[in-house]
Amino acid sequence: MAKDSLRDEEKLVVIGGSAGSLPVIMFILQHLKPTLRIPVVVVLHRKSDSDSSLSTLMAHRAKLVVKEADDKDPIIPGMIYLAPPDYHLLVERDKHFSLDDSEKINYSRPSIDVTFESAAEAYGKGTVGILLSGANADGVDGLQVIQEHGGIIAVQDPSSAQVPYMPQAAVNQLKVERILGIQDIPGFIDSL
Repeated sequence: MAKDSLRDEEKLVVIGGSAGSLPVIMFILQHLKPTLRIPVVVVLHRKSDSDSSLSTLMAHRAKLVVKEADDKDPIIPGMIYLAPPDYHLLVERDKHFSLDDSEKINYSRPSIDVTFESAAEAYGKGTVGILLSGANADGVDGLQVIQEHGGIIAVQDPSSAQVPYMPQAAVNQLKVERILGIQDIPGFIDSL
Protein backbone atom coordinates (compact mmCIF):
# COMPACT_ATOMS: atom_id res chain seq x y z
CA MET A 1 0.00 0.00 0.00
CA ALA A 2 2.78 2.45 0.85
CA LYS A 3 4.36 1.68 -2.51
CA ASP A 4 1.18 2.75 -4.37
CA SER A 5 1.01 5.92 -2.30
CA LEU A 6 4.62 6.76 -3.18
CA ARG A 7 3.92 6.10 -6.85
CA ASP A 8 0.99 8.55 -6.76
CA GLU A 9 3.21 11.26 -5.30
CA GLU A 10 5.59 10.82 -8.20
CA LYS A 11 2.93 11.70 -10.77
CA LEU A 12 2.27 15.14 -12.15
CA VAL A 13 -0.55 16.35 -14.39
CA VAL A 14 0.31 19.34 -16.58
CA ILE A 15 -2.49 21.06 -18.48
CA GLY A 16 -1.81 23.63 -21.18
CA GLY A 17 -4.25 25.89 -22.93
CA SER A 18 -4.68 29.13 -24.77
CA ALA A 19 -7.57 30.79 -26.59
CA GLY A 20 -10.85 29.14 -25.66
CA SER A 21 -9.42 26.98 -22.89
CA LEU A 22 -10.42 28.95 -19.77
CA PRO A 23 -14.00 27.59 -19.64
CA VAL A 24 -12.59 24.06 -20.05
CA ILE A 25 -10.09 24.59 -17.24
CA MET A 26 -12.86 25.92 -14.99
CA PHE A 27 -14.97 22.85 -15.78
CA ILE A 28 -12.06 20.53 -15.01
CA LEU A 29 -11.29 22.22 -11.68
CA GLN A 30 -14.93 22.18 -10.67
CA HIS A 31 -15.21 18.44 -11.27
CA LEU A 32 -11.93 17.06 -9.92
CA LYS A 33 -12.45 15.01 -6.77
CA PRO A 34 -11.22 16.65 -3.55
CA THR A 35 -9.38 13.39 -2.77
CA LEU A 36 -7.02 13.72 -5.77
CA ARG A 37 -3.46 13.15 -4.51
CA ILE A 38 -1.62 14.21 -7.64
CA PRO A 39 -0.40 17.77 -8.20
CA VAL A 40 -1.90 19.55 -11.20
CA VAL A 41 -0.12 22.37 -13.02
CA VAL A 42 -2.09 24.69 -15.31
CA VAL A 43 -0.27 26.75 -17.92
CA LEU A 44 -2.57 29.25 -19.56
CA HIS A 45 -1.53 31.89 -22.07
CA ARG A 46 -2.46 35.17 -20.42
CA LYS A 47 -1.55 38.82 -20.72
CA SER A 48 1.63 39.90 -18.98
CA ASP A 49 -0.24 42.51 -16.96
CA SER A 50 -2.72 39.98 -15.55
CA ASP A 51 -3.34 40.20 -11.85
CA SER A 52 -3.92 37.29 -9.51
CA SER A 53 -7.71 37.40 -9.89
CA LEU A 54 -7.55 34.34 -12.16
CA SER A 55 -6.11 32.17 -9.39
CA THR A 56 -8.79 33.54 -7.02
CA LEU A 57 -11.51 32.72 -9.55
CA MET A 58 -10.05 29.22 -10.04
CA ALA A 59 -9.89 28.71 -6.27
CA HIS A 60 -13.60 29.48 -5.95
CA ARG A 61 -14.42 26.81 -8.54
CA ALA A 62 -12.06 24.06 -7.39
CA LYS A 63 -12.49 21.56 -4.57
CA LEU A 64 -8.70 21.48 -4.20
CA VAL A 65 -6.34 24.25 -3.12
CA VAL A 66 -5.31 26.52 -6.02
CA LYS A 67 -2.13 28.56 -5.86
CA GLU A 68 -0.22 30.66 -8.34
CA ALA A 69 3.21 29.02 -8.49
CA ASP A 70 6.14 30.92 -7.00
CA ASP A 71 9.84 30.46 -7.54
CA LYS A 72 11.20 27.61 -5.37
CA ASP A 73 7.72 26.40 -4.30
CA PRO A 74 7.73 22.66 -3.55
CA ILE A 75 5.28 20.67 -5.66
CA ILE A 76 2.76 19.14 -3.26
CA PRO A 77 0.31 16.33 -4.12
CA GLY A 78 -3.32 17.39 -4.18
CA MET A 79 -2.57 21.02 -5.09
CA ILE A 80 -3.42 22.91 -8.26
CA TYR A 81 -0.75 25.34 -9.44
CA LEU A 82 -1.26 28.12 -11.98
CA ALA A 83 1.69 29.44 -13.99
CA PRO A 84 2.08 33.15 -13.25
CA PRO A 85 1.76 35.68 -16.09
CA ASP A 86 4.89 36.71 -18.01
CA TYR A 87 7.11 33.91 -16.62
CA HIS A 88 7.99 30.49 -17.95
CA LEU A 89 7.20 27.91 -15.26
CA LEU A 90 9.79 25.15 -14.96
CA VAL A 91 9.56 21.95 -12.96
CA GLU A 92 12.89 21.11 -11.36
CA ARG A 93 14.19 17.59 -10.74
CA ASP A 94 13.97 18.18 -6.97
CA LYS A 95 10.17 18.64 -7.41
CA HIS A 96 10.20 22.41 -6.96
CA PHE A 97 9.22 25.18 -9.37
CA SER A 98 11.43 27.83 -10.86
CA LEU A 99 10.40 30.90 -12.80
CA ASP A 100 12.18 32.22 -15.86
CA ASP A 101 11.65 35.45 -17.77
CA SER A 102 13.67 34.57 -20.89
CA GLU A 103 12.27 35.30 -24.34
CA LYS A 104 8.83 34.19 -25.40
CA ILE A 105 8.36 30.84 -27.12
CA ASN A 106 5.57 30.57 -29.71
CA TYR A 107 4.80 34.21 -28.83
CA SER A 108 4.00 33.13 -25.27
CA ARG A 109 5.35 33.47 -21.76
CA PRO A 110 4.46 31.25 -19.98
CA SER A 111 5.15 28.68 -22.65
CA ILE A 112 3.31 25.37 -22.42
CA ASP A 113 6.25 23.62 -24.11
CA VAL A 114 8.69 24.81 -21.42
CA THR A 115 6.54 23.47 -18.59
CA PHE A 116 5.70 20.19 -20.36
CA GLU A 117 9.37 19.53 -21.23
CA SER A 118 10.70 20.32 -17.75
CA ALA A 119 7.94 18.22 -16.15
CA ALA A 120 8.93 15.27 -18.33
CA GLU A 121 12.56 15.66 -17.26
CA ALA A 122 11.58 15.74 -13.58
CA TYR A 123 8.75 13.18 -13.42
CA GLY A 124 9.55 10.92 -16.39
CA LYS A 125 6.86 8.32 -17.00
CA GLY A 126 4.80 9.81 -14.16
CA THR A 127 4.06 12.88 -16.29
CA VAL A 128 0.61 13.31 -17.79
CA GLY A 129 0.27 16.12 -20.33
CA ILE A 130 -3.10 17.45 -21.46
CA LEU A 131 -3.38 20.03 -24.25
CA LEU A 132 -6.55 22.09 -24.62
CA SER A 133 -8.00 24.67 -27.00
CA GLY A 134 -5.62 27.22 -28.48
CA ALA A 135 -4.56 29.16 -31.56
CA ASN A 136 -0.89 28.17 -31.94
CA ALA A 137 1.27 25.04 -31.71
CA ASP A 138 2.63 25.72 -28.21
CA GLY A 139 2.48 22.45 -26.26
CA VAL A 140 2.93 20.04 -29.16
CA ASP A 141 6.73 19.76 -28.78
CA GLY A 142 6.28 19.45 -25.02
CA LEU A 143 3.80 16.60 -25.44
CA GLN A 144 6.34 14.84 -27.63
CA VAL A 145 8.98 15.12 -24.89
CA ILE A 146 6.51 13.77 -22.32
CA GLN A 147 5.80 10.82 -24.61
CA GLU A 148 9.53 10.23 -25.19
CA HIS A 149 9.99 10.02 -21.40
CA GLY A 150 7.23 7.39 -21.13
CA GLY A 151 4.51 9.72 -19.89
CA ILE A 152 0.90 9.85 -21.04
CA ILE A 153 -0.32 12.49 -23.48
CA ALA A 154 -3.90 13.56 -24.07
CA VAL A 155 -5.68 16.34 -25.90
CA GLN A 156 -9.09 17.93 -25.81
CA ASP A 157 -11.12 16.59 -28.70
CA PRO A 158 -10.52 19.25 -31.38
CA SER A 159 -14.20 19.08 -32.36
CA SER A 160 -15.09 20.33 -28.85
CA ALA A 161 -12.44 23.07 -28.77
CA GLN A 162 -13.43 26.68 -29.24
CA VAL A 163 -10.11 27.12 -31.11
CA PRO A 164 -9.07 23.65 -32.35
CA TYR A 165 -5.65 24.53 -33.79
CA MET A 166 -3.59 23.51 -30.76
CA PRO A 167 -5.08 20.06 -30.01
CA GLN A 168 -5.42 19.33 -33.74
CA ALA A 169 -1.72 20.09 -34.28
CA ALA A 170 -0.90 17.49 -31.61
CA VAL A 171 -3.21 14.92 -33.23
CA ASN A 172 -1.64 15.60 -36.63
CA GLN A 173 1.98 15.35 -35.44
CA LEU A 174 1.96 12.80 -32.60
CA LYS A 175 0.49 9.46 -31.63
CA VAL A 176 -1.88 10.94 -29.06
CA GLU A 177 -2.98 8.28 -26.58
CA ARG A 178 -6.22 9.91 -25.50
CA ILE A 179 -8.52 12.35 -27.27
CA LEU A 180 -10.97 13.47 -24.61
CA GLY A 181 -14.27 15.28 -24.68
CA ILE A 182 -14.52 18.10 -22.15
CA GLN A 183 -16.81 16.02 -19.92
CA ASP A 184 -14.23 13.20 -19.82
CA ILE A 185 -11.15 15.15 -18.74
CA PRO A 186 -11.84 15.37 -14.95
CA GLY A 187 -12.61 11.64 -14.75
CA PHE A 188 -9.44 10.83 -16.68
CA ILE A 189 -7.37 12.85 -14.18
CA ASP A 190 -9.17 11.36 -11.17
CA SER A 191 -8.50 7.84 -12.51
CA LEU A 192 -4.74 8.35 -12.43
